[in-house]
Amino acid sequence: MIFRGTWLLPMLAAGAAALSFPSCSAKVGQFEVLHGTESANPGATTTSETTTTTTTTALVYRGNIYDTNLKLVTYGTYAKGEDDERIYGENCAYSFSNLISEASNGLDESLRELLTSVNPTKIAADHEVGKSVRLTIDSDVQTELCSYMANMGMSGSIVVLRTDGSILAEVSYPNYDPELYFSDEEYRNLLWSGALENKAFMNASPGSCFKIMSEVIADKNNITCLYDDGEWFDSGATIVNWDHEIGGYPIPERTLYSAFVNSSNIFFAKVYDQLGTDKVLDELNRLFHFCDPINCDFGSIENQIKIECLDDLRRSAFGQSHVKTCPIYLAALGREAVFGDMVKPFIVQQVVDTSDPSKECSKGTSPYEVIASIPEEYRQNLLDCMTGVANNLGIYVPENYQLYAKTGTAETGRGDFLYITGCLRNVADRTGEKIKYTDYSDYGLDGSYIIVMQLQNPADFGFDFASQTGYLYQGIINTVLSY
Repeated sequence: MIFRGTWLLPMLAAGAAALSFPSCSAKVGQFEVLHGTESANPGATTTSETTTTTTTTALVYRGNIYDTNLKLVTYGTYAKGEDDERIYGENCAYSFSNLISEASNGLDESLRELLTSVNPTKIAADHEVGKSVRLTIDSDVQTELCSYMANMGMSGSIVVLRTDGSILAEVSYPNYDPELYFSDEEYRNLLWSGALENKAFMNASPGSCFKIMSEVIADKNNITCLYDDGEWFDSGATIVNWDHEIGGYPIPERTLYSAFVNSSNIFFAKVYDQLGTDKVLDELNRLFHFCDPINCDFGSIENQIKIECLDDLRRSAFGQSHVKTCPIYLAALGREAVFGDMVKPFIVQQVVDTSDPSKECSKGTSPYEVIASIPEEYRQNLLDCMTGVANNLGIYVPENYQLYAKTGTAETGRGDFLYITGCLRNVADRTGEKIKYTDYSDYGLDGSYIIVMQLQNPADFGFDFASQTGYLYQGIINTVLSY
């Protein structure tokens, strides 16, 4: 069964007729009909006759998945097992595996209900096929970023978000061939365990990228200058700044700008210490929707923060201790940092007819859904801070763009993760007009890009801090702007 367009293989009709297995798209139920009014009484002597009737709900095979340019990413063929076998379009298997394959709990699973809702146009005489989905992803950019990570030897993820909330690219590497995964047991058994993870949608400590939120909270509570020891010993716990051994400490009057640009852990730890747990959690949620789930069309973003003691509270200020989030959330945060509003990320652009993807069945997810905002009076200070960080990264951007950024070095149970959360803002940006795109072919003319890079293997590059990763981020920028 191939749902490329208007045709199916003849084997679909013959093969599916023999199917009687239960699955998510085919449910078989049995019930008993009892004859005789006293048959339910265990003490009765009346003989009862039992008849078993089987009812079967028609199979509905998943529709196709297309990219934003209506390039076919994955489609179904008749399979021996309980479901349609998914086949990937040219150059799409590796680059989309972690995002789409059900082996990674991807879109084939999270969008299953939509993909198995019966297509309005009949595809095959004896079988039902579901509607298809057009994603906001550009498969060319997705594939090139995947190749870039592979060629550079990077482990981690890249997320590129447009300012309307649509995801342009969501890459996780190392990845795998999803077709071989289901067809070749030896290949499956030899896979590195992390290959199946969608690292872009997987929670981990964000490190100092969390200071984007802490800067606003400090500013809002008028904590803009503090004594910075470089090393802070209190209650049996020690917090140090990354540069505490270099010299220059103490800094008696460290400003909020200096603390952000130079990524002082102690400054922000003291901010949270002054405000207390309840105040911090309230502001994180109200200003940044950090504590409550964000229900997106691809799944729920569920950040984590747990404060059990004073040391937890202090370390959460710089994205450590029991604080975790995913790169997709960091992209939404980067969008809010530069434009003032956090909009809900989304990936479903349209629901389309499987027989003709140019026909719309229904609209996709609404863009520009605002879920949090930074008060106007605190936006410019954050922009100045992120400009200062970007200027120290050694990254070149074309003259019609401005780069804003925050770096993050996170200690995790799997080693250090390094991040850059940045926004490449187009000087001609018209985000404030909330432009509705029927397609994204001309987005680059005046559109901006929020780009998050997560590097999970910094030791392979000899990196100690995220500030050293500028040249890797440069390659991502170059790739995005080339399309």
